[in-house]
Amino acid sequence: MRKNTRRLWIGLFSLVLCGMIFSGCSGSKSEVKVKVGEVTRSVFYAPEYVALSKGFFKEEGLDVELQTIPGGDKTMTALLSGAIDVALVGSETSIYVYQQGSDDPVINFGQVTQTDGTFLMARNGEGKVDWNQVKGSTFLGQRKGGMPQMAGEFTLRKHDIDPQKDLKLIQNIDFANIASAYLSGTGDYVQLFEPQASIFEKEGKGHVVASFGEESGHLPYTVFMSKQSYIKKNSDTVQKFTNALQKAQNWVQQHSPAEIADAILPYFKDADKDIIVSSVQRYKDQGTYATDPIVDDAEWNNLLDVMSQAGELKEKVQAKAIVDNSFAEKAKSSVK
Repeated sequence: MRKNTRRLWIGLFSLVLCGMIFSGCSGSKSEVKVKVGEVTRSVFYAPEYVALSKGFFKEEGLDVELQTIPGGDKTMTALLSGAIDVALVGSETSIYVYQQGSDDPVINFGQVTQTDGTFLMARNGEGKVDWNQVKGSTFLGQRKGGMPQMAGEFTLRKHDIDPQKDLKLIQNIDFANIASAYLSGTGDYVQLFEPQASIFEKEGKGHVVASFGEESGHLPYTVFMSKQSYIKKNSDTVQKFTNALQKAQNWVQQHSPAEIADAILPYFKDADKDIIVSSVQRYKDQGTYATDPIVDDAEWNNLLDVMSQAGELKEKVQAKAIVDNSFAEKAKSSVK
């Protein structure tokens, strides 16, 4: 009788112990899903892909579902409609929403890139561009009101070129088709992101002759943002998301272009590794990747100047109206 009782207690203890172990191993909490929409797939967004490939989002308990939605207008539409939770897109889109008097403004909370990411490619010529030769040319630009186009126009004006009068500016080609339009023979010059610029150089289709990132200075060019209502309801998730971004930014700063290329190659399956390395190198050399997620006042004011010159700014929007640096500041101070 005593033996049977003893066996019973040992059995019950074993069941409880196994249950405790199983509970600990399975994780006390399930991951929170976050739907993210990026405006394009580009080496320009290397920290985002590093956060995914290195598991930084996972470490924060987030299950990030990434999709590419070409064009800032389309990405913002997806965010406003609730199709995505977070957008990686130019800060100008949040200003456009604010200018329309939205009851639920879009808030910038995590900067990824701090310069323009496009390069001027010339069909003929190499070395540094002679801006005088750009006058009278056919220039294949970007979408009106988008950051690439506004930064491009800002640069052209800096070199005494009126984009509306001094050249034939083509802006009626959809963002996703600009590269193929250039490839088919449209334009003497084109504004391209990496890795497309490096690919065309390797194929002998043209030469990069200028960097709009270097020309237009520091801007909150591409930022993670979400609707104010989402941030208020999910502040813990937004903080974890920003922590993961800071981890990725630290990692990018500490590693070589070749190491970064290895980390992000899964997101560029058909790309040549050498092309990815050279693209990352270009962006690192010009300080494109932000070292932390904070949008500072100098960058914001430069953005307003660029938009104002492009005629896209109805009023000067103070950063405090649609920028929340609290998550970025906390991530910068706590993530090592």
